Amino acid sequence: MTRFLSSVAALGLTAGFAAADYKLTILHTNDIHSRIESINKYDSTCNAESEAEGKCFGGVARIKSAVDAKRAELAGQNVLVLDAGDPFQGSLFYTTYKGAAEAEFMEAIGYDAMAVGNHEFDDGPEGLAKFIDAVSFPVISGNLDLSSEDSLKGKVGNHVVLEVGGEKIGIISVLATDTVDTSSPGDNVVFQDEIESLKADVATLEAEGVNKIIALTHVGLPKDLDIAAAVPGIDVVVGGHSHTLLSNTNERAKGPYPTMVGDTAVVTAYAYSKYLGELDVTFDDAGVVSAAEGEPMLLDASVTPDAGMLARVAEMGAPIEEMKKRVVAESSDVIVGDRNVCRAEECSIGNLVADAMLDRVKDQGISIAIQNGGGLRASIDAGEVTMGEVLTVLPFQNTLSTFFVSGQTVIDALESGVSQVEEGKGRFPQVAGLKYTFDIAVAPNEGRVSDVLVMDGDAWVAIDPAKTYGLVSNNYVRGGGDGYKMFRDAENAYDFGPDLADVTAEYMAKNAPYTPYTDGRITKK
Repeated sequence: MTRFLSSVAALGLTAGFAAADYKLTILHTNDIHSRIESINKYDSTCNAESEAEGKCFGGVARIKSAVDAKRAELAGQNVLVLDAGDPFQGSLFYTTYKGAAEAEFMEAIGYDAMAVGNHEFDDGPEGLAKFIDAVSFPVISGNLDLSSEDSLKGKVGNHVVLEVGGEKIGIISVLATDTVDTSSPGDNVVFQDEIESLKADVATLEAEGVNKIIALTHVGLPKDLDIAAAVPGIDVVVGGHSHTLLSNTNERAKGPYPTMVGDTAVVTAYAYSKYLGELDVTFDDAGVVSAAEGEPMLLDASVTPDAGMLARVAEMGAPIEEMKKRVVAESSDVIVGDRNVCRAEECSIGNLVADAMLDRVKDQGISIAIQNGGGLRASIDAGEVTMGEVLTVLPFQNTLSTFFVSGQTVIDALESGVSQVEEGKGRFPQVAGLKYTFDIAVAPNEGRVSDVLVMDGDAWVAIDPAKTYGLVSNNYVRGGGDGYKMFRDAENAYDFGPDLADVTAEYMAKNAPYTPYTDGRITKK
């Protein structure tokens, strides 16, 4: 860890005289999800026309400008730049460069530490290993046992200690244990309990005399609040995973920035490069937080993108620009893909994708489609639809999977799918050829789902638990992703169909102009 102590000191963070109070500014991002270019209001890639009109947000060149400006403004003061995980997955930059672009730009921005996010495992442990080899800052996660995973041995630390202004700042980290369901860590990556892991790392740091400790986590805000309450010794929690905005000025925020749990300040800054979190923390002589205040900075048109980085983004984007700009369809209205909708209820982009899947294979004895809400990553605005927009919605390069299971297995899948609605988990089932009702007043997996109907000829009828049904989904869900383990043993499974993004684009083109809709196929009691 000594190399990180020296590398941070070399950034010009200056030591001050001994004093009762110590002040630290934490600049932070989370869940950038490969938004290398700027984004529009739907969190999808922004076009040149909108950029010229000042309607775009974020992108790595804006992050760099904002970070550089803050470092200049706070010259001689104590500053850390942290990322709470998931720079991977979400745009053509990731599907093309597999983490190399994210590594290059994060290195140029000058992050001091990063947490491992679940999507860092989307291309297996090897994909994360290549990223870590390409950056100089520490990438940490304390609850991962990597002793059996050769590609990551010695690459991911439990924690790191950075010297800033003459004081030691301990940074600890954990990753959500359900990453085994939401990504592809493989069988050799073993997950340990988040809270127990953090307690152990706090004890280790305190034994070394470190009394200022930041938890840089990728578990989501609800778990972050639990951590803040359950783990003594943590001063600040900088979180990601749930894409939550905390703010004192935005009426759509889920809580104040910071949200205090006792003396622990909890912060997170939405996603997709739209904000740069900025928290000013004052520690007393015992290392206890005596004051914490700040606000995420909206990276809108008022922030001029760094010119050098913008040029490099354009250079790397050139090979994929032609495909991105290709118009594949037209939509009469916004197709809603907001994660807060698609992970909790029927949404129009869920209907589009499920309908497209089912339409593609309806002549193969398939009558039901299930698409996990977490696989839908953006909305599409009205008007011309480019392939780039479709790939932003469906960036995972999933293929169509067809298979056969019993009606009871379908019911079990729906039960699992709605079992974590309150937490906004990605397993929520968007469907076609199927109707169902769910009631969150019922305990998870104890009968939340009712009135499951399937099409029989031209009529909706109750699903038969004993009957076999043909399903289509994506290969990730069919393989057990997002908790759909009941599909792993399906009969006559074929996981190598066409790319889901291509299927969706072709379906929209066939039904042009496409009119987004919801029709009550999913209802809540």
